[in-house]
Amino acid sequence: MSGSAWIGTWSATGLSWLFLALAGVAEIGWPVGLKLAQTPAGRWPGTALALACLGVSGWLLWKAQQHIPLGTAYAVWTGIGAAGTFVVGVLVFGDALTPLRALGVGLIVAGVVALKLAH
Repeated sequence: MSGSAWIGTWSATGLSWLFLALAGVAEIGWPVGLKLAQTPAGRWPGTALALACLGVSGWLLWKAQQHIPLGTAYAVWTGIGAAGTFVVGVLVFGDALTPLRALGVGLIVAGVVALKLAH
């Protein structure tokens, strides 16, 4: 593989990982939107946030899968979404932060890191 082809491949793969990270962040928005939609005042804004984040997250995941294997992309996407939603739940909604719950989310993050390193 020539030097320019390698750089082009790396750039496309790097961009796919950026898309995947952003998709994971957007994935956090839809469960937050659903939580907000549980109150009368937040019903429509929360629903709109959830739908927008679903669309953005799905599109970015689709773009990421151009250069990242399906299983890896899906696991990383859901891992970022799950860990991020956990953090938002604790910081914004007062969800319990117990040692066992922290260990669980730490294992999710470790799995995501392992998948990235294995790619």
